[in-house]
This record gives sequence, structure tokens and C-alpha cells, in this order.
Amino acid sequence: MRFDKNMLPVYAVTDRTWLDGRTLIEVTEQALAGGATCIQLREKELDKESFLQEAVTLKALCESYRIPFIVNDDVDIAVRSKADGVHIGQHDMEAAKVREIIGPDMILGVSAQTVEQALKAERDGADYLGVGSIFSTGTKADADDVSLSELKAICEAVSIPVVAIGGISLDNIVELKGTGIDGVAVVSAIYAAEDPKAATVRLLESVRKERLS
Repeated sequence: MRFDKNMLPVYAVTDRTWLDGRTLIEVTEQALAGGATCIQLREKELDKESFLQEAVTLKALCESYRIPFIVNDDVDIAVRSKADGVHIGQHDMEAAKVREIIGPDMILGVSAQTVEQALKAERDGADYLGVGSIFSTGTKADADDVSLSELKAICEAVSIPVVAIGGISLDNIVELKGTGIDGVAVVSAIYAAEDPKAATVRLLESVRKERLS
């Protein structure tokens, strides 16, 4: 799948800790029905085989909605599940090496917290950047805070699209206006929502209203 910044407005990142008895597939399908423009599978606890099976299932689901499916961190799972792309952090494999492995056609996303990291990721072949954590979040205890001014500086420094992540919700999304981002990556705003479809619809409306992308 060819990367396009229109994949980024509402970028949903999975988190099974918020499911409350629902399945990951069920909530993800509701997010897709609500207009999610990209799905990233993030798993830290599953064994390899379960992770792969889940990735294959979600890939098929995303394909039915014609929405890109991205795997977080695990390049092997991304390739084996025929995901549309992979997203890596600063402590994962080097972006240039990942690009060598996945080739030119798979999407490569890279997390960045500084202008220097962002520029390096762009040089190394990243298609887009995930910048955060913008607001406080309980999803990633080790996430570094990124100020709104740094987020704007990163957007101005690179020519590839940027998606903001970290504690983003309907209550604070307006604060991102004017930063230059192409979308928001959200976790609990969708996966912890009582009605994930409705929550996604509202998020997409807010992104469009504030002209964030």
C-alpha cells in the first residue's frame, strides 16, 4: 500500500487493557466503522504465535475497510502478516535497517521526540513520524514528554507527515491547532470508550473542524 498523509487524521493504536470484556477485533471494527484512517497493532505481552495470528486477522479486517494496517515494533510479525507497514521507536531497530528489510513498498513510521531524531528518521527512510508524548498518558510509562513548541518545530523541520500521540482526547485536541500535524494517534480515546464507533466519529469531526490535517 502506497503511503499517503490522508491515512493519518485518526490513527488508532490498539490496547487490550481497555477492552473490558470486549474483543480487540470487535473494538477495532467499531473504530473502522467510525472512520479511523489507520490501525496500529501494539502488543507487548502476547507470545509470538498469538501475535502473528492476531496480526493476520486484523490485517484482513483493515483490508476490508481499505485502511492501512501497521504493526508496532515487531518487523518480523509485520512482514509475516503482510501488514501494510511497521512503526518503530527510538530504542528499536535502526530505521535504515528496517527499511532494508521491509523494502520500498511497506510503510515505515518512526517515533521521534526531538528535531534531531525527526531529521534522522526522515533521512533513514521513514514515511511518517509519530511525535509524543504530547499530553500525560498512562499508556506508556516510559514515554518522553514533547512540548507543543517542539512538536511544531519538528513539523516545520521535516517534509514527511507527522502524527501526534500521547493523551490526546476530545478535550485537548484543540490545543494542537497550529502545530502543523497531519493527524492524531489515539489509544484510550477509542479503546476505552463505551462506544468506540461514536468516539471515532467525534474525533474525526474534531480533527476536521480544527483543520489539523
